Amino acid sequence: MINFFSKFKIFFYLVNFILIVLYLFPGSLLGYIFFNNFKFQPQITSDYLHISSNHFYTFGLVTILGYFTFLNSEKLKQVLYYLLVISVLLEVFHIVIPERSFQWSDLFGNLLGVIVVIIVKNLINKYGIAKK
Repeated sequence: MINFFSKFKIFFYLVNFILIVLYLFPGSLLGYIFFNNFKFQPQITSDYLHISSNHFYTFGLVTILGYFTFLNSEKLKQVLYYLLVISVLLEVFHIVIPERSFQWSDLFGNLLGVIVVIIVKNLINKYGIAKK
């Protein structure tokens, strides 16, 4: 499966493109698709400790996809830096996008989604199954 992602990097790029479109659209495209309401944001689970769960899940999954896609590439570090920067920038852009608002809980969810995956991957590399 990991080999699949590294051969077809288009999936990572496509997911990033969709993420950027969803983030920069004035209003909620997912709210419109599921509830016919641009102002309603679907919630997967309730937020925890002032951290947006939707944003945590989204950036965690995108980071995992980035790891699988660039696992055996020297570009992996650049992809991780990209994900950290984009997680901040996309939320900051909400300051100027109509019908969107900057929220600290969303920003923390974005960053935590990326950071948790990086930490887990580093722990797996250090103590994981690969070490025998």
